[in-house]
Amino acid sequence: MRASLIQIAVDEGESVASRRRRTAALIREQAGSDLVVLPELWTTGAFAYEEFGAEAEPLEGPTYEVMAKAASDAGVWLHAGSIPERDPDGPLYNTSLVFSPSGELAAAYRKIHRFGFDKGEAVLMSAGRDVVTVRLPGTTLGVATCYDLRFPELFRSLVDAGAETLVIPAGWPERRRAHWTLLAQARAVENQAFVLACGTAGTHAGVPQAGHSIVVDPWGEVLAEAGAGEEVLTVEFDPGKVAATREQFPALKDRVMGLEPPRH
Repeated sequence: MRASLIQIAVDEGESVASRRRRTAALIREQAGSDLVVLPELWTTGAFAYEEFGAEAEPLEGPTYEVMAKAASDAGVWLHAGSIPERDPDGPLYNTSLVFSPSGELAAAYRKIHRFGFDKGEAVLMSAGRDVVTVRLPGTTLGVATCYDLRFPELFRSLVDAGAETLVIPAGWPERRRAHWTLLAQARAVENQAFVLACGTAGTHAGVPQAGHSIVVDPWGEVLAEAGAGEEVLTVEFDPGKVAATREQFPALKDRVMGLEPPRH
């Protein structure tokens, strides 16, 4: 499988409409890939809290339309990162969109763990509840977003739902870049799965972004890693390595906690 992670730079001087068009053009350039992944909240910037309400859109809004067309034009599976979604009933969500090569919506995931410690995203957006997987030819994607990376129980749930490739768009800050790399490798090793973690570049509301999108194999080996600026990170990997790893080193079969109710 060939995957391309597009590490978009968010420039505050660029309009959201312009960034949509530019990103769609970058997606079309990846026509030879099987899967293309974008970062979290690349339309606004993950730390541009004051923009969330103004730029929030319905699920099938402008970003949906542009991304569906780009996926269809390129003939790729597209994880279109996430957008600030406004539900018809009013709440905002940090919502990821996944499109098939025909441009159909294959899945939508509302971020479960919101970042901010009682401010920012944590108070402006509502929490999702559903664990989401997407079946592709050759692998099943498990979908998570940024701060979710710090909560291993979510990834166990994704594995229990059949996930073999964990896809994590993010707007991760530079000051905690060491955690980004460490946690991506940890989630790969403990779940014996591929991890495709796509971050943003640039500066969001004064917060420098880590960049350094990363692809990790089920043994924790880094297959590819981006730099700090905007770039496309492309890697080829064998999804069959997940089953081979789990058979060769069947640690997941030795799980005890989480499978049965605890005894008191």
